[in-house]
Amino acid sequence: MTTTAPHEAFLQAFHAEHPAVTAEAFAGGRAPDGRFDACVSHMALMLMSDIEQVAAEVARVLSPGGVLACVVGGGAVGGEAYERFLTLLRHTVEEAPAAQRIPALGDRRTRSREGLDEVLGPAGFGPVDWETVPIDLSGPVEQVWAAVSGLYDLGPLDRTTVDGLRQAFFAEVKDMTTSDGRVPCAFKIRLATTHLA
Repeated sequence: MTTTAPHEAFLQAFHAEHPAVTAEAFAGGRAPDGRFDACVSHMALMLMSDIEQVAAEVARVLSPGGVLACVVGGGAVGGEAYERFLTLLRHTVEEAPAAQRIPALGDRRTRSREGLDEVLGPAGFGPVDWETVPIDLSGPVEQVWAAVSGLYDLGPLDRTTVDGLRQAFFAEVKDMTTSDGRVPCAFKIRLATTHLA
């Protein structure tokens, strides 16, 4: 994962000041109220249902002033292989039998700053700081296919459908492959941070 210098410095300082969380902190299966100074969610919050309940639970276990740091997907950079993959995947899923369709997950509000403020504010969090970070997945077509197809659960699709998606992807990115065999591919993540009031 790519991090920026201020966030890396924060994580290093936090880790140096606070001992590692142990299994004892979760005795009985429920963390104590106000037990943690920070909560980190990497590409998970955006997939959860009943997001208000999740926000309330995070607020419950954080100490006052505690930090919530979330990484959520930000979509394609544009004009590259990931954008083309998303279009192909959408069409593939739409054409698949109902039993093979990949279900939509999460609450769309988690994918924007305003939406996160709407969800987290009532749970006691302050306004969300928002940073966009591009992730470069460029490389040979096989490597790019492995990266983009690994971002989604293609398990519900049958093997023939996945093979067809792969062939369509290879054909779709052929025109953008550079002379040295690299396929440009990138997506954005959003790093959202907020503090509990």
